[in-house]
Amino acid sequence: MQKIVIRVINDSLLFAYQNDDFTADLTKTNIINNSELVFTYHYIKENEKMVSLFIKEICQEKNIYRATFLTNELALYLMNLLKKNSCITAICIRDKSSLSYDLYEKVLENPNINYVETESIPQYMIEMLDKKGIHSESRTEIFYPSYFMQSNNLTNFSKIFYKMNVHISELLTEEDEEDFNAFCNINKYLKAIHFEIYDKHDLEKIITILKNKKIKNIRILIYANIKDYKNIEYLKKLNKKIRKYKLRIELVYSKEYLSNNIFIQIMMNTLKIIGLILVILVIGIISYIAISNYVSLQEVNSIQENVKEAIKEGAGSDIIEPDANGKVIKNNYIASVLTINPDVVGWLKINETNIDYPVVQSSDNDYYLKHNLYNETDKNGWIYMDYRNSSYEMDANTIIFGHNMYYSGIMFGTLANAYKKSWYSNPENQIISFDTIYESNQYQIFSIYKIPKSTDYLKTYFADDNEFIEFVNLIKGRSVNDFGIEVNPGDKILTLSTCSNHSDRLVVHAKLIT
Repeated sequence: MQKIVIRVINDSLLFAYQNDDFTADLTKTNIINNSELVFTYHYIKENEKMVSLFIKEICQEKNIYRATFLTNELALYLMNLLKKNSCITAICIRDKSSLSYDLYEKVLENPNINYVETESIPQYMIEMLDKKGIHSESRTEIFYPSYFMQSNNLTNFSKIFYKMNVHISELLTEEDEEDFNAFCNINKYLKAIHFEIYDKHDLEKIITILKNKKIKNIRILIYANIKDYKNIEYLKKLNKKIRKYKLRIELVYSKEYLSNNIFIQIMMNTLKIIGLILVILVIGIISYIAISNYVSLQEVNSIQENVKEAIKEGAGSDIIEPDANGKVIKNNYIASVLTINPDVVGWLKINETNIDYPVVQSSDNDYYLKHNLYNETDKNGWIYMDYRNSSYEMDANTIIFGHNMYYSGIMFGTLANAYKKSWYSNPENQIISFDTIYESNQYQIFSIYKIPKSTDYLKTYFADDNEFIEFVNLIKGRSVNDFGIEVNPGDKILTLSTCSNHSDRLVVHAKLIT
């Protein structure tokens, strides 16, 4: 079992590895003399605070100020033991390798350290150690950075911090990987990595480091003129995998390569032409829709103007005699519109929408999907009442339909406003006006929702009160908001229904209050 031995040598504590059979029991710790302690790493990890106190007492007793570690790895493991030890102010690493970035961070975390000695130290680390008041000393006079750092001129901290583009022009060594990892820890502005040679394994190593460091929005540009189908397919699949990490691979071909592959250029130009044609087609379709919507809006406005004229002409006569059905006409302005279309049964108006229309009713629910108030064929249709409802006396559930012409805003094109919190939070918007020839009615909204195409909310008849309450609970449970409105047996409901998209419906339910 590997052990860690701690020896006192003059004014220094030496931390080293020792291999032999050993248990983690403190009572079996090797204490050769008062100048040596031996522990397993597991024991130190489990009893870090106790071991730290042992070391601190030894340092105070023997006036020790320096900690010497045989390797970077060992120092990284044990630096926490010295964090609260004010006696240790100097660190020495005997490993014949450069100071690692992880160990450099550990040194910065210790407020007592003011001196570091190691085989070699990257220039940018020297710069930052100096800013923290830590004197650093390397045993080699010249430090040669990795090819990655050297080729990208990453010679000091500020150049590493602000670097936006890096180039990889040689296969990566272990030192290159370690320095790229350190670069990612420091840099905050990287936008692109340029691979001037293509190596699958190096590309994967770089992507793994970027993912582990959670570095996003990086373009990885490859300049290798790749034409092998397998490599291209591999890069396509890899690109899809790394998309969720906001990384993107791009192939950049040289001018010479493109000039030697004119067929590819022809294909690309053909694709550009096709793309241009598609853009023109899309613009044409959008223009057609815009013009069509404008024409529809003008036609509806024209019909509405004629309706106003009919209402104005009929305003002089107040009809108070019962009609042929024995009901007294109270809303003469609606009766006036019967001169335009005898199918008119009421008038619907909703606040902060364009919905302000006479409502018609046919012998089925299909006719006014394709016909307007003039009985002319019209894709916009008109606002109409379910053919099963009575226009003389409000049923338990009166249903009104209309097309969602959201581009032009006509018919139920603005009913979608009701689904927005900013709309239904306004109490004034929660009151819907639906007048018939015989009554002026106001309804208060108690449920608004979207649902896949269904007919369960389109019931007009209920066998008993229990069936009615079950229906009310069903539609209230779907609502986007709890309006706190009670609906009881005997109450009358107004239901507005329109398309939300090709498969869903937008539904508004309101309760008769006056």
